[in-house]
Amino acid sequence: MSTVIWIVVALVAIGMYLSWTAGRLDRLHARIDAARAALDAQLLRRASVAQELATSGILDPAASIVLYEAAHDARQAEEEQREVAESELSGALRAVFGEPEQVAALREVPGGAEAAAELGQAVRRVPMARRFHNDAVRAARALRRHRTVRWFRLAGHAPFPLAFEMDDEPPVALADRAA
Repeated sequence: MSTVIWIVVALVAIGMYLSWTAGRLDRLHARIDAARAALDAQLLRRASVAQELATSGILDPAASIVLYEAAHDARQAEEEQREVAESELSGALRAVFGEPEQVAALREVPGGAEAAAELGQAVRRVPMARRFHNDAVRAARALRRHRTVRWFRLAGHAPFPLAFEMDDEPPVALADRAA
């Protein structure tokens, strides 16, 4: 009789562990979804601010065209091409605002200081949002690699989480808070 009790206790303990692990994995997947939504919002904000600045008439025509096309491509990109389009927008921002003198000239134009401040906030927030998303992905991947998660299929039908890899290096002159 005591053997049966010990078997039942062991099965209950294993069941509790599996339930706890499945719950933890579910919370990590929810965290990934929330972090991805925040990343998408920051990427959209950055592209919108860049597009707005490009059409404002504040920048010279060549810079406006480069910035507008990159921002438009980033906003319209399909999911498979999103990382590339966002990286190209980062490159365009560095090309247009690569030198502190370019940002200083923008701030001297009427309305330019507000536009530069808003764009600066947007380019600073994208790397943070991407880092939060990729950290959540890394934690979920680590948990999904455990044998018990694979053997008991605790991830269910959830897709394997993918990191968002892009060039998010902001222009130094824009990202500098003191500037």
